[in-house]
Amino acid sequence: MFHAIVNQLDSLVSALQTLLYIDVVQPVLFKVGLMDYDEDTYDMLYWVIVGVLEIVVMYAILRPLEALRPIEAWRDRKAVRADVLYTWIAKLGIINLAFFFLLQPAFFTFQSWLTLHNIPTFELDGLWPGVTDQGMVSFLIYVVVLDFAGYWYHRWQHKFGVWWELHAVHHSQQQMSLWADDRNHLLDDLIQAAFFASLSIVMGVPPSQFVVLVALSNLLQSIQHVNARLPYGRVLERVLVSPAFHRRHHAIGFGHEGTKYGCNFGVLFPWWDMMFSTASWETHLEPTGIRDQLPAPEGTARNYGNGLLAQHWYAMVRIAGRLRGHRPRAEAVR
Repeated sequence: MFHAIVNQLDSLVSALQTLLYIDVVQPVLFKVGLMDYDEDTYDMLYWVIVGVLEIVVMYAILRPLEALRPIEAWRDRKAVRADVLYTWIAKLGIINLAFFFLLQPAFFTFQSWLTLHNIPTFELDGLWPGVTDQGMVSFLIYVVVLDFAGYWYHRWQHKFGVWWELHAVHHSQQQMSLWADDRNHLLDDLIQAAFFASLSIVMGVPPSQFVVLVALSNLLQSIQHVNARLPYGRVLERVLVSPAFHRRHHAIGFGHEGTKYGCNFGVLFPWWDMMFSTASWETHLEPTGIRDQLPAPEGTARNYGNGLLAQHWYAMVRIAGRLRGHRPRAEAVR
């Protein structure tokens, strides 16, 4: 059943890929003399189509909810514009695609070397033959394992000062929206893509399931950042990370304090926060952002940048400051 659904979706995207490539992309490549990139462009088009479909579905479902049931009124709608650009860059999936397929040959070479030297290899779906190698079961295993890794990855982003300055680009948005999930420093995205692509290859995730994993994770994380009242109820909010649960992570003074990190780090599931005592179920509406963005005396009115280029540049300036031994005042006094 699971394989049938995945195959149908794959067939739909592949049909669109072929249609667009033959009728639109290939004539352009031929005209500008770039036919040497023929095969690579065709492969990339698959991820572009998946990304566009994601954004269309996300906007069609979530934007009406933000308009009808907003959590808070936006003070400055222009502040969200950069996040829309971040979303288009991230959702096209080119970074994930590049790392997954560039790392695969290196991993297969390493795996062959292990086999040649009689060293056993590890495949997660082979733990229980006849059960874990079933499509749906192996997919769920991949989701859970990658989410567990994602929980710790997220905690590390808050733990280490230089890494936090990259991640702070994400937290500096003071107006949550369906677009906010992809507001990340490009270097942070590259590190994350390399980490999860490597882990996926080591576990033996097939390419078709990797596409679904990325798309599903992206959609669920967009829902978590939405500026809409979406009550999950006591049971569901302990199964999936809800917008209220994740908003607490973005709340000033609760979810994070520079490297003095706080609560609700779960990516898709809140189980790990519950297991490692980092869960907060408080639903009281709190302002989001970073403490040192606040005016004195609460903060230092620090500017994190209003546009994509400024946000990237200021992050590197903050990192340079840390490397010189300077820490933000709000963090240093704790």
